[in-house]
Amino acid sequence: MPNTMVSLDYRKCKPSNCTSGLCAAASACTLKLIAQEEKYDRPIANPTLCRGCAKCVAACPLQAISLI
Repeated sequence: MPNTMVSLDYRKCKPSNCTSGLCAAASACTLKLIAQEEKYDRPIANPTLCRGCAKCVAACPLQAISLI
């Protein structure tokens, strides 16, 4: 999917609702474009390098991630 980028909705993103405070989407991103510095911290994304695989979208239990 050309020109596809990951987008995080920080209104929905609540790492305290993820298992042990670890972002499931960050773990699912094989390119490591979504990073979480510490447990319970909100993840940070690098959307410009996203290839649109949507693994992070499927992994996020809070539906806080989408592709645009």
